Amino acid sequence: MPTVERPPDPSTALPFFVYGTLRRGEVNHDLFLRGRTASEEPATLPDAALYDGPGYPYALHRPGSAVVGELITAAPDAYGELLAALDVLEEYAGPGRPGNLYDRTAREALRPDGTAVRAWVYLASPPLARHLTQAGVEIPGGDWLRR
Repeated sequence: MPTVERPPDPSTALPFFVYGTLRRGEVNHDLFLRGRTASEEPATLPDAALYDGPGYPYALHRPGSAVVGELITAAPDAYGELLAALDVLEEYAGPGRPGNLYDRTAREALRPDGTAVRAWVYLASPPLARHLTQAGVEIPGGDWLRR
């Protein structure tokens, strides 16, 4: 797995790349994002693959693949609250913690015009990613909404 550069301050206000239940029309979109966003736009996450989970997907690093999702920019006054809520939802307790289900990592997402945007994305934790590559079910095309 490549080393992914992280911003020096974990509270850096980056947008979020979402690819599963936080996308528009999915169960967690209204619960977590309604009233907390400044913008929502289509995007892809290059060098990532998507795997089916128990009611939600897992993205993991894979060169040459891409995941379809949305780039969410938090409303400035809601950023801290949203970041904390998403960390809880994604079972992320901090960098490298053994209990993490996902790891929050800064990666480049691509807008439809090809513009790269640095964004937070929750990727499957390393132990889970190893399991998924060995025994998981990949979602063809990397699009949770078209599974």
